[in-house]
Amino acid sequence: MWPSASRITIYEYYPGAPIPHYCIQCPDYPCVSACPTKALSVDQLTGAVLVDPSLCTLCLKCVEACPGKVPKTTRGKSHVLICDLCFGDPACVRECSRVGYNALKTVKKPSNTGIKHYAKPPELVAEEFGRKIYM
Repeated sequence: MWPSASRITIYEYYPGAPIPHYCIQCPDYPCVSACPTKALSVDQLTGAVLVDPSLCTLCLKCVEACPGKVPKTTRGKSHVLICDLCFGDPACVRECSRVGYNALKTVKKPSNTGIKHYAKPPELVAEEFGRKIYM
């Protein structure tokens, strides 16, 4: 396995309180709009952000524009990594279910923009979660 190349990152700012961090496919796609080389696009079927590795220059404008700071880089890749939903059949969801955890599932994106509320940096999510658990 290559965890640093995974499109889901798990942060554990508080012991016993893991925070999954991943792309929620914002309805207005600020990362796509911010890309100066047009390396990012939206898959019309799944709504996922797609990265064209041949166009990405690693300028990280997409990270700056993303409310959750989700796009990431990793050693060995010359482009940003963003969840592409495995073209409609997310492997993480399939494997999580296969091994019996059932912690992940695919849901239809709501039509309203309220989903963007969930697009936050992991530190902020962990802080909010920690307050709920420990306070």
